[in-house]
Amino acid sequence: MTAPDGLTATTETLGRSPGGAVVDWPRPAPDEGNPALEAAVLDALRSVRDPEIPVNLGDLGLIYELMVRRDGLVYIEMTLTTPACPVAGTLPQQLPHIVSLVPGVSVVLVKLVWSPAWTRDRMSQEAKLELGLL
Repeated sequence: MTAPDGLTATTETLGRSPGGAVVDWPRPAPDEGNPALEAAVLDALRSVRDPEIPVNLGDLGLIYELMVRRDGLVYIEMTLTTPACPVAGTLPQQLPHIVSLVPGVSVVLVKLVWSPAWTRDRMSQEAKLELGLL
């Protein structure tokens, strides 16, 4: 599948080309967006829980950027709690598949970033309550 802006991707890739080489996806050009589709994508992201910390990715503050365009392209910049996270090789790779199941999504690009580093300050109040940090 060729994504808008000339990017080649499938909904099964995460910073990897179909041949498996690591790809540093450039940030696609934004458009006016699709608020309804963005809400559905956020719901899908909230369905993914960190297996070691029983909180969803959104409330953990692991999603740094979410762009949902009118043409169905979804661009996600995310991080993990630490580069040594035991699920670093699997958790981010699940997102393209999960988000691609949302009706209206055409292409999913996920970029794993490490800057700025994740801290507990990024967590929602609900996550902090759930984990007993308040």
